[in-house]
Amino acid sequence: MHPKKDVLRSDAQRNRERILEVALAELTRSADAPLSAIAKKAGVGQGTFYRNFPNREALVLEVYRYEVQQVADTACQLLQTRPPDQALREWMDRLAQYAMAKAGLADAMRKATSTRGTLAGVGHGPVTSAVTLLLQANEEAGTIRPGLTPDDFLLAIAGLWQIDPHGDWQTRAGRLLDLVMDGLRAGAPR
Repeated sequence: MHPKKDVLRSDAQRNRERILEVALAELTRSADAPLSAIAKKAGVGQGTFYRNFPNREALVLEVYRYEVQQVADTACQLLQTRPPDQALREWMDRLAQYAMAKAGLADAMRKATSTRGTLAGVGHGPVTSAVTLLLQANEEAGTIRPGLTPDDFLLAIAGLWQIDPHGDWQTRAGRLLDLVMDGLRAGAPR
């Protein structure tokens, strides 16, 4: 054990988390938030900042990855405290809230990533895992039609990404997701 190394490691981890928290807030507010302003608000020097995130793309991807993981992790929490169909429907609401609240972050992603499809690629793993977990629990409970894949589900909710986050998105998203849920239930054994 090297207590000095452990302290350095935890300091570095705290710095990284602080940068991500500030970057999330700043990039959600403005896709063009300067990196120097993010470093200053996070209370870290330029050297520390660039050691963690060598460029804007690296920072934006990491913020997005962190946020997507948070949303994905709620699937397991919801399944522990609610019936599977209720957990699925509530998780869909969380996904919609995330999508609408992070419109600025999505703009930052589009600007930072020159290669098409990077956004989907980063979030695909955690979101697919969450959807798989929810669909399996519902299929075992007989609350949705059998044989649905995560890709089926993601295609069914694709309209979510077309909703204007600055309009009455909650009503529109609610209607869309209720419609998707009704479709998932059609043909359920229970």
